[in-house]
Amino acid sequence: MKVHNFNAGPSILPNEVLYKASKALIDFEGSGMSILEIGHRTPLFQAVLDEAKDLVRELMQLDDDFEVLYLHGGASTQFMQIPMNLLENDGTASYIDTGVWSNKAIKEAKLYGFVDIAASSKESSYNHIPKQFNISPQSSYLHITTNNTIYGTQWQKIPETTVPLIADMSSDILSRTMDFNKFSLIYAGAQKNMGAAGTTLVAVRKSILGKVSRKIPTILDYRNHIENGSMLNTPPVFAIYISMLTLRWLKDQGGAAAMEKQNEKKAALLYSEIDQNPLFRGTVQKEDRSRMNVSFIMDKPDLEEEFLKFCKKEDIVGIKGHRLVGGFRASLYNALPYESVEVLVEAMKYFSLKKA
Repeated sequence: MKVHNFNAGPSILPNEVLYKASKALIDFEGSGMSILEIGHRTPLFQAVLDEAKDLVRELMQLDDDFEVLYLHGGASTQFMQIPMNLLENDGTASYIDTGVWSNKAIKEAKLYGFVDIAASSKESSYNHIPKQFNISPQSSYLHITTNNTIYGTQWQKIPETTVPLIADMSSDILSRTMDFNKFSLIYAGAQKNMGAAGTTLVAVRKSILGKVSRKIPTILDYRNHIENGSMLNTPPVFAIYISMLTLRWLKDQGGAAAMEKQNEKKAALLYSEIDQNPLFRGTVQKEDRSRMNVSFIMDKPDLEEEFLKFCKKEDIVGIKGHRLVGGFRASLYNALPYESVEVLVEAMKYFSLKKA
């Protein structure tokens, strides 16, 4: 390992994935061409796309009503594509506001219909997940963000609802066991737990589509992507290949159940140090702490830059907090080894002994 990479995304990838991808950049599957050069409608790439989709189905144990798509545009495109496909002009969708990304989704949904903010933790600077909310049975759907990268909160219990449940899982997909069939649509940028930046996973139930009266642009209609097998336009070939390799690796590790055990162990080690170290303090209510993005601050803010420089010297990168909240953020995605967390904890202990 070159450095201990705690970046929030694009994030660390398994060494095995990087090695295989580097070989494919020169010669993909003995074709004499780079993965960057092969035609997207050739059997070579079709095999990659099929395997990636099959791995998603297997790892998430999706039922037959789901279609798996690899699309362009990131989660930000999904913020508007979802209401465009699912929300009538005079209809209502429910959203739970837990931070910047859910706020962006709410803003886009308001362009297509009415939005009911079923609950929000904004008044407390998003330091917890709301526990009380009422979802109207007339809502077209309920939207949540399962993990909030900026603030370090995570839904530990998925809400029960009678309306279709939609989730942005960009930063914690396949990091823990979950009944994915509880959802009607799941979306996730690949660049945290599922591969490299450049493609977005959408798992959508076919039964919820085709119910709005508005005309939908061809490229934004999920049904067209389903009909064309994620190849309505040229897909992001390399990003899908990296996702396929990452999903292969994840399966070989034991799937989401194995990841959950490792992620719980990593998070427990870091939170334990934060709670007992006199120099550092957590920012999130304990019951809602994220296992993916650990946010914390110093009681002596004037030491923050010095600590970041010390970490860089120790080959620890990516722990500076998001620009909106400051402090520190350590992202513990699936590919981050436990040993990296140990190194960070030792750095915190050493720095505290010198400065506290």
